[in-house]
Amino acid sequence: MQSWNKTQPPYFIQTFIFMLATLLTFPVYAVKVTLDPANWGLAQGKSCISCHQKSSAGLTHQWQQSAHAQAKVNCFDCHQADAGDADAFEHEGEVIATIVSPKDCGRCHQTETQEATASTHNKALLHLEQKFPKLAQKNDGQGLKQAGCTDCHGTRVTVKADGTIAPDSWPNTGIGRINPDGSIGSCSACHGRHSFSKAQARDPQACAWCHSGSESPDTESYASSKHGMLYQSHRADMNLDSEQWVTGKDYAAAPTCVTCHMSAAPGIKSSHDVSMRSAWELSTPISEKQSLVIFADGDRREVAESEPAPKRGAALAKVDGSMAKVKAVASPKRRRQIMSKVCIECHSKGFTQGFMRNFDNFVKHYNEKYAKPAAAIMQDLYAQGKLTPEKLDEPLEQHYWQLWHDDGIRARHGAAMASPTQAWTEGMHRVAKRFDGDWTNQLKALVGEQEALRLLQKYTGETDAAKDAIEDAIGAETAENTQNTGK
Repeated sequence: MQSWNKTQPPYFIQTFIFMLATLLTFPVYAVKVTLDPANWGLAQGKSCISCHQKSSAGLTHQWQQSAHAQAKVNCFDCHQADAGDADAFEHEGEVIATIVSPKDCGRCHQTETQEATASTHNKALLHLEQKFPKLAQKNDGQGLKQAGCTDCHGTRVTVKADGTIAPDSWPNTGIGRINPDGSIGSCSACHGRHSFSKAQARDPQACAWCHSGSESPDTESYASSKHGMLYQSHRADMNLDSEQWVTGKDYAAAPTCVTCHMSAAPGIKSSHDVSMRSAWELSTPISEKQSLVIFADGDRREVAESEPAPKRGAALAKVDGSMAKVKAVASPKRRRQIMSKVCIECHSKGFTQGFMRNFDNFVKHYNEKYAKPAAAIMQDLYAQGKLTPEKLDEPLEQHYWQLWHDDGIRARHGAAMASPTQAWTEGMHRVAKRFDGDWTNQLKALVGEQEALRLLQKYTGETDAAKDAIEDAIGAETAENTQNTGK
């Protein structure tokens, strides 16, 4: 039941100078929800509780242990609906809605809802539809899409003519869910219903639900980093239920995902917008640094460094395609400064700068050695008609996908989160083996050995002799592994 000071502007960046001033001076102290308590504790909620104690004892118990219950916020306060709402229905004499959307939560938690709505988290479904529109259908169809994609990214929840929710869009707690009332997001993606716990959302396991596996291997990276090991050893000292949860003040044993990407530190306010502190895009074939564009309506999107930087006051397309006026632009350098300010709560300035420099060099090495040459060769083959426009229908495309997606994402995320195992053994080592092994072999099978070597030399600058030496080394390692397996 917290909300940040409503007298502050809803977004703390207006210009570069204003953002720096805000970074150094914005208060980190939370205040209670300012909505009049007469707005909750409605009498209709008492009958909900008495009935659901019998029919849904588990969820009732969760609510009873929650901050909502302590503040006398009950079932009807959150689930009440107007008869004209798209998903409203009559239940035991009352008009309610199954889905409690961010619009509903925002009646009390205004600032948190505004921040979350502007965040890249809430663009998750739009990104899925734009980047991989046919991937799920190509593999296993609607079943995979529902169970594997939209459970994290969200669905477009639709209501049938009889007022019930369409089963192909519900149940769903995906972070980018588009709700019947037009709001985007799902607060229960992180704050599991019906306890809506702060401590749960601050625990790395809240993020592990989606941020794991080849698409976003952050759980594995965090768990195998010193940060993750410290958290497991000192979880009892983390004070996860703290009202403010300011690093260096309320806890110092270890950082969590929320520490780095969302929570407060001295001089930095907490935010439900996870967008600001990441300077690199690490989940595309080639990584680029990105500016964060803040629109006049509060929405946000990222713009790659290779694209022209938008000017303040200019019109720019948002993620959903609509046009909006640019209010401010946070450069990659500024985003890095904010993330670094979190780091120096536990590390020296020199240590932090050294880590960031090494991480940048790692990403640049991945880009120049493997990502850019592979991408250029793939584009060359598409232009020549050697590959069909249909994605992932040929062996070379499958290996290219595994090169940058499965192995490349893991390597870059591992380096970002200080996990040597994920950065090297499970990451860059696999990138190198795939580039010089399976992917190159498929390239030769597609265009012939001479043309393959010509393309490799053109885009990597390596000589034939150097390529032969690499291939011999890969072959020797493969033979050794085969021999060892047979023993």
